[in-house]
Amino acid sequence: MASDLEQLCSYVNEKIGYIKKILSIRNLGQDPALKTTLSKIRDEIITVNELLNQFELEIQYQEQTNDSLKELCVSLEEDFKDVEHLREHVPSHLPPVTVAQSSADKPNLDPKEPVEVEEPVLAKRPPKEQRVIKEMPFITIEEFKGVPAYMKSRLTYCQINDVIKEINKAVVSKYKIIHQSKASMSAAKRNLYQRFINEETKDTKGRFFIVEADIKDFTALKADKRFHVILNILRHCQRLSEVRGGGLTRYVIT
Repeated sequence: MASDLEQLCSYVNEKIGYIKKILSIRNLGQDPALKTTLSKIRDEIITVNELLNQFELEIQYQEQTNDSLKELCVSLEEDFKDVEHLREHVPSHLPPVTVAQSSADKPNLDPKEPVEVEEPVLAKRPPKEQRVIKEMPFITIEEFKGVPAYMKSRLTYCQINDVIKEINKAVVSKYKIIHQSKASMSAAKRNLYQRFINEETKDTKGRFFIVEADIKDFTALKADKRFHVILNILRHCQRLSEVRGGGLTRYVIT
């Protein structure tokens, strides 16, 4: 890893050295014969700029990974404390396990002694099957690199994944209401539920989708130009598709 970074730094320094040498003769650029030199300057600057962009993406990815590892460490420490607490507080005498026996297994019972009759244990209802809400996977570094430059403009890898996180929040919030029992809904949730049902079409049946109103109701995002640029990138990365109709654009999770 260290040797790779040293080679990379050496490469960048070499490029910067070339640029300094070329800039030292920039005054000669008035000569039409030296236009090729100016063209080389431009190419070298573009190369360095692209390299710095890659550095920035890699640093953001490493920072995100580092944050995730820190959260994992905190969680593991809490689990370890819980286990230690349980280990230190195991009761010295545990209650004995009683085995129910039928009267046929007890031939020597004294008829004068009262017989303890165990109450039947009611079978527990099986838990209701939890409905899985489909969420949009985050894009990878490789996918981000494959997005055309004109499409992503100055957007970063982390900015796009932050929007995915908010979209997933809207999807989960919406479909929790749809899956909720109507009897337990407030008046506001009933109105939302009715809107959700009215927005369904035959093309969205059985699929998970949101509209701009859901973004407004459940997230802090703004449906501005930047937001729609990110939606174009998500369509390019096959994270969502659009279903239009009735004056609405439905963003379907793919």
